[in-house]
Amino acid sequence: MQVENAVYPSVERIGALGAVESGEPVVMLNLLRFRDKAVYSDGRSTALTGREAYQIYATAMQKIVEENGGRFVFLGQINSLVIGEVEDMWDFCALVEYPSAADFVRIATLPEVAEIGVHRTAGLAGQLLIRVAQT
Repeated sequence: MQVENAVYPSVERIGALGAVESGEPVVMLNLLRFRDKAVYSDGRSTALTGREAYQIYATAMQKIVEENGGRFVFLGQINSLVIGEVEDMWDFCALVEYPSAADFVRIATLPEVAEIGVHRTAGLAGQLLIRVAQT
């Protein structure tokens, strides 16, 4: 199995998600891998770790998600791999519920999310974002 971490989704994947019309809540499983040291694209000097930079983003993002009808369901440190093998383990996971797929896309593309995204990009080495559904 090939695993490719990324920091942002492709335009095609966002478009496909935005086309989901079920209106059902959507939960996103975030598997996060942090940089050892935050790296800001504007070249600013910082003593922040990747985790600390991402936390600035996550704190602001939680407020935005909750103001738009979503909720953070679970946040947790990843401790160990029990089944399977991966070359690089993720550091943290989060389950975030949005009112619908369309709401996820709307929230993710808000101007205020773009503003705080600088901390997300500075902190993340990579991520998997997986849409899950309760059965």
